[in-house]
Amino acid sequence: MGGLNWVDGVSNGWADVDEKEISEAINYAIDNGVNHFDNADVYGNGRAERMLARILGKRSNNFIIATKVGWFPGTAEHAYEPKHIRHQCEQSLINLKRDYIDLYYFHHGNFGENDKYLDDAVEVMYRLREEGKIRLIGQSAYKHDDFVKLIPKVKPDVIQSFASAIDDRFLKEDSPTRKLLDQHNISFIAFGPIAQGLLLGKYHHRNPPQFESGDHRAKKEAFKAENLAKLEPKIEQLKIKFGPSNQELSRAALQYLLYYKQVGAVIPGFRNLDQVKSNLSGMDNPLTLEEFEFIKQLFT
Repeated sequence: MGGLNWVDGVSNGWADVDEKEISEAINYAIDNGVNHFDNADVYGNGRAERMLARILGKRSNNFIIATKVGWFPGTAEHAYEPKHIRHQCEQSLINLKRDYIDLYYFHHGNFGENDKYLDDAVEVMYRLREEGKIRLIGQSAYKHDDFVKLIPKVKPDVIQSFASAIDDRFLKEDSPTRKLLDQHNISFIAFGPIAQGLLLGKYHHRNPPQFESGDHRAKKEAFKAENLAKLEPKIEQLKIKFGPSNQELSRAALQYLLYYKQVGAVIPGFRNLDQVKSNLSGMDNPLTLEEFEFIKQLFT
């Protein structure tokens, strides 16, 4: 929702974001049972939070709203400086027009050299919860090592990371992160469950996508011709098994992750009504064990 964006010269946003289309999509989602919206201070550097608040209006407290701190440092040396965390929390509350944040995440696992900010950052998070400004603490990260190190210290209620049928490393039975989820009874929230459209067969190796500056996909290897060529035969197998439409492929992708009991929610992205309709089309149609195993073996 934040549109094209840069932090310290690095692209981290999305192209083609229109608030009217976003509003239409969110209202359809609400009418069809969606109750969880995932945001962050860095998404449009506050624009996404403010847009969500405008669209929800007085309905805001009817939903679980998550946001994050960590990738937008402002003028701080590091985004996990305790006073910066408190400032960003207060600003997110203003942006979201709320008295509390349901779920507040550390957005990544880098707490500075030798984790110099970790203990103080955790302390301020707990204080924010004691003050009623946040209700649940989340930890987002991108490596097993970060979760192994941080879960015992942060003691999050929820962790978040990328997950899809293409790469479900954090959910595999023998993964260290999965073991911690089970041991501590923590929910996993999966972003990128359709792999940013790759699992819908949106892209072809003969015509790989070209993303503009400010779109975080611009330099991702997954969208390069070589990787698309490797993926395409697997997508064809999915189409044969589940059907060729976006709705059928979306159901396969999202319900694959939801088959794992550790997954509390999938958070597919959206920019318009058609994408939300696709995301929700299979929500009441879980996979059978045979379908789950088919996808699992296909991407092993």
